[in-house]
Amino acid sequence: MATEEHTDVVPAGDRTAQSPYSNPAGSAVVRSDSFQNPGMPPHRARVTDTDPKAAKRAERIIVGLFYISIVGAVFAMAAYFAFPIRSNDLGSVRLNNLMVGLGLSFALLAIGVGAVHWGKVLMADHEGVDLRHPQRGDERTRARAVEIFRLADEESGFSRRSIIRNAMIAAFAFLPFPAIFLFRDLGPASGTPAEAYSHTMWKKGLRLTKDPSGVPIKASDVTIGSVFHVIPEGLNDKEDALEEKAKAAVLLMRLDPRQLRISPERRTWNYNGIVAYSKICTHVGCPVALYEQQTHHLLCPCHQSQFDITNEAAVIFGPAKRPLPQLPITVDSEGYLIAQSDFHEPVGPSFWERRGDYNA
Repeated sequence: MATEEHTDVVPAGDRTAQSPYSNPAGSAVVRSDSFQNPGMPPHRARVTDTDPKAAKRAERIIVGLFYISIVGAVFAMAAYFAFPIRSNDLGSVRLNNLMVGLGLSFALLAIGVGAVHWGKVLMADHEGVDLRHPQRGDERTRARAVEIFRLADEESGFSRRSIIRNAMIAAFAFLPFPAIFLFRDLGPASGTPAEAYSHTMWKKGLRLTKDPSGVPIKASDVTIGSVFHVIPEGLNDKEDALEEKAKAAVLLMRLDPRQLRISPERRTWNYNGIVAYSKICTHVGCPVALYEQQTHHLLCPCHQSQFDITNEAAVIFGPAKRPLPQLPITVDSEGYLIAQSDFHEPVGPSFWERRGDYNA
């Protein structure tokens, strides 16, 4: 609607009549107190608005994209089993990740493209102006909001175009299923995590070997202040080597025996100052891999828990709640370091349920 425009002309020499809109030179200035609202631009109809066949064709494309998303999700689940990860085979890891990733990518991409295409070609695109109120509306305003949602539903066709709606719902319903299959790798196939981590590969007489070469370690090779990353002998030959290593990894260090504070029940668990502790942090299971030679502290890089090797790996800093489990060791007749038994308690995070009936 046109409005009446009012202008004031201020003479250049009339200083008292000048307004804030005058320029510094004192010349005449034209001030506009109102302007004409240009209104909304003319609406341009889309092909799908005027041609029912085009609208139907667009609807089929959108439905097809949503069904492609379902196919992608199903492919990701099938690829998880069709391309298994084999121990010590990095190529199988890459192939599994590639195929599962491709399936998930198609599932997500198809949903996104379908939703955008729906909005661009079929949902109502009339321009509008929303007048906003700075305060919470009254009951009448809130009722109007409900009405707006109803109108939005009508304009989008969400309720009316049931075939698109159902295809989209089906696509979203299938999308989480690949994640369920992937979560399977986060825990044991059966039993509780505590049961799975209560026993490792270590057993009486099994030699300690270097990680990753698998070369046995002699006690004479371990000097004071040194540290070795250790795995059980024969680990690299096992089919599930990665899973076993995640539980059995050990850090081996040698200290001056006079520096060790040893409890009576662990009196024979070290050999001439050589001690072995689980490499799995008791906080959330990160690998403890930093050894401070001067202080004899082990540091977990994830959350900075620190363990004192001179005091049976007791926690001296950080969120960890219990010491690192100690592996009892000795030497065989050839001078190689061997395990006396398995760990005497479950390795890994303390938040898993721990049982008191553990037998090494």
